[in-house]
Amino acid sequence: MMKRWVTVAGAAAVAASSMTSRAATADYNNPTGTKGLVLIDKIGRHIRFLNAASRQELSNIEVGVAPHDLAISPDHKTVYVPIYGDGVYGRNPNPGHEIAVIDLESKQQTGAIDVSPYQAPHGIQIDAKGTLYVTCDLSRKLLVIDPKARKIEAAIDTEGTGHWVAILPDASKAYIANKNDRPFVSVIDLRVRKMVGRIDAPNGTQGIVASPDGKRVVAVDYAEPRLLIIDTEADKVVDAVTLEGNARGWFKPRYSPDGKTLLVCSTGQGVVTILDAAAVHTPQHVVTVGRDPMGFAISADGATALVANHGDGTVSVVDLKQAKVIDTFKAGSGIETLAYY
Repeated sequence: MMKRWVTVAGAAAVAASSMTSRAATADYNNPTGTKGLVLIDKIGRHIRFLNAASRQELSNIEVGVAPHDLAISPDHKTVYVPIYGDGVYGRNPNPGHEIAVIDLESKQQTGAIDVSPYQAPHGIQIDAKGTLYVTCDLSRKLLVIDPKARKIEAAIDTEGTGHWVAILPDASKAYIANKNDRPFVSVIDLRVRKMVGRIDAPNGTQGIVASPDGKRVVAVDYAEPRLLIIDTEADKVVDAVTLEGNARGWFKPRYSPDGKTLLVCSTGQGVVTILDAAAVHTPQHVVTVGRDPMGFAISADGATALVANHGDGTVSVVDLKQAKVIDTFKAGSGIETLAYY
């Protein structure tokens, strides 16, 4: 299945709050940089490496069937990519069981982490120590993985088919989106490594993200064009925001690294909505992009966002200040996730 190895996650001001402030922590799940771009070509079964400035492809490598998400190590030397299998959520007849390990300097795969007996690794996050957190939706687990030892440290029950995951920047808790399988977001205490709560989400949830300050988690309603704003101290939905530009459920949210901007994509309509993260009920900016947008990468200067259009093999370049597409370029067959490093 794999090629030969080469030797060698804000909206903090949605409502006034008297809760204790969490100490500022770097958000390793919201990477950016100027060294390069890494793109996960799910349809093409490749990982692609681009020049960050010119956006020209430098090289690519083939990996297993349907790579999905990515996590970049805190030192920006390694990228970890779950190999999901040859299906989609709810229909994955030959589920994967590996996390591909990619060296960003050589741009080659140096190994894999076998997560057997767990199946269908999908969402992935990382903490300051480099520990990985991976959802396996068929197995209904959140895996805690030591990537250096390439061993599973814990397999935590999620009670639902967790698909996407967001961990707080201080790695104290994880929030699991269960799509349409269970009507709640699973809350995992990562210090004791067990599920400790359920946050009501009657329509199910799609994408999920933590704010850079860790005070909010934003989950996307699976059926309606709506964001659920979760207070991470109380673990309750404290606000809901109706999204413009599409009447159906949306897909994935993303904060800018400075936490000032919140972006959400709609796969059904091919649009991205840009919100002021500190005032989410102020006017929204709706930007038309390519077909089936699924992922974001934010430039190091915060000026532009790249939008991966999974449905047509393109990437839209969005000027965040002007809220408009300023360029579109071809990239692979169908990119789902991408990041600067």
